[in-house]
Amino acid sequence: MALPPMLFGVLFYTAGTLSMKTLDHVTVREGENVTIPCLYDSQYELKPKYWCTGSSWISCTITARPNDTGKWTITDYPAQNIFTVKLNNSTSSDSGYYWCAVEINAKPDDGKRLYLTVKPAPDVSVVSSSVSGHEGGNVSVQCFYSSGYQYKLKQWCRYKDQSCYTAGRTDTSQNSSVQISDDVRRRSFTVLMTGLRLSDSGWFFCSVGELQVPVQLFVQRDNKYKKTTESDKSSDDADPSFSIHENHQTSNDTEVTSSEHRNGIFLLLWTAVPLLLLLMLVLVIWRIIQKRNLPTQRQDVCSETEGPVTYDTVVFKKGKDNEQNQVSNSRPPDQDEVIYSAVKHH
Repeated sequence: MALPPMLFGVLFYTAGTLSMKTLDHVTVREGENVTIPCLYDSQYELKPKYWCTGSSWISCTITARPNDTGKWTITDYPAQNIFTVKLNNSTSSDSGYYWCAVEINAKPDDGKRLYLTVKPAPDVSVVSSSVSGHEGGNVSVQCFYSSGYQYKLKQWCRYKDQSCYTAGRTDTSQNSSVQISDDVRRRSFTVLMTGLRLSDSGWFFCSVGELQVPVQLFVQRDNKYKKTTESDKSSDDADPSFSIHENHQTSNDTEVTSSEHRNGIFLLLWTAVPLLLLLMLVLVIWRIIQKRNLPTQRQDVCSETEGPVTYDTVVFKKGKDNEQNQVSNSRPPDQDEVIYSAVKHH
């Protein structure tokens, strides 16, 4: 069980700061969210963490613990020795001193203090507190500052080891893969990181004077780039942002697969529908031609040119006895006069 903070205020403040790290003075625009990383020693991996508010340990009041929901939320990553504190929908009344703290049984709790400033127009800000890039690619971050900080020291720092890159410096001690260009006229400096590695994933911060703004970088794995080195793998295990990104990447892969499936169906429909329409059009045209040819054929049958016609006429008349006898041999006359006509086609 943790001892009461009031009894160990002095011990807490003097003994615990080396075992925990956080930013010194964070600034955020009013109404926006901000996430503050708290790094702790491996000996605190399984210890309860909490977020405390107050200028001193004696007056510190616990504001949030892991699994709490509300304005403040805490997420702990024991395997990476880091926990993050997120402030939702910040207001000016949230400005003040806070502590990243660890509860220690039978001993004074440990922690690190910081100050949070919430303003409608902060003196230091970024466009986005979360950026991402691909392995082997580039990523840029733009940090803005007010006119009062125009000539202050400007740096881009890695949170884990507190290594910083300073604007305006060209010495070889700085990593050539990180370039900082300061535009005083626009009151902003841009950080360009080239040749990204998986080990670059993690927390960084823009620093201008005494003010700091945290930025989380996600580096996405690219199988076409090169195989991950052992150092990359160990860094992935040590950095919570990578494990967070892996879940995020898996979700993205699922969405891409679903999108490709939908695109395949759409392409099939896009190809099949015109073919069906074309087939229907051919059938309609064929039927029209059939209907037009049918009466034409009938007309041709009926209008075939007939051959010459010969008319024969047989006339029976009263005459001499021998003529009557001749006629009677073939057909006896029934009447005084019989006329037969026949039509012959040649």
